[in-house]
Amino acid sequence: MENYFIIHGSYGNPYKNFIPWLKRQLSKRGKQCIVPHFPSLEFQTYENWSHILSSYLDIGCIHSDTVFITHSLGAIFIIKFLLEKNVKIKKLITVSGFNQVMFSDDISLYQSFYLDWREVAKFSSICSERISFLSDNDSYVSYDNLKSFCDSICAREIFIAGAGHFNEKSGYLEFRELLSYI
Repeated sequence: MENYFIIHGSYGNPYKNFIPWLKRQLSKRGKQCIVPHFPSLEFQTYENWSHILSSYLDIGCIHSDTVFITHSLGAIFIIKFLLEKNVKIKKLITVSGFNQVMFSDDISLYQSFYLDWREVAKFSSICSERISFLSDNDSYVSYDNLKSFCDSICAREIFIAGAGHFNEKSGYLEFRELLSYI
């Protein structure tokens, strides 16, 4: 049975940005939707996030009919997790996804999530449909970095001018354009 996971990014949670709205929209459509809550700040590591998501895998909630919708750091997290566990999924939709970006805040918040670009390229073998939303004025990740990530997973690029980081600060408490790709 098809199901959906929405994965937040760094400094995020299930109650920020467009995530609560999207969960409601999917529920209205009768879709099973899971939105895990991952730790932030000093507890934000790949190992901690992976431990939480592994519990869903262990009980059979992640499978070949699963669709992941990710925001920001959530994109590379899911790719690394699925490659590590060798799990095939139905679809991945990334929103402002990136890899190997060096931020001015604490690099330790991101480093454990990053993959070598050759590893990222292997993702297309375990997910046949990949879509990436990106913008030209993201305040955290440059367009070139967003585009490189999109290209590295051979995703269909959905460009939305002026959308920023697709977060609350950019006015994204709703994300209607995303619904047409679900």
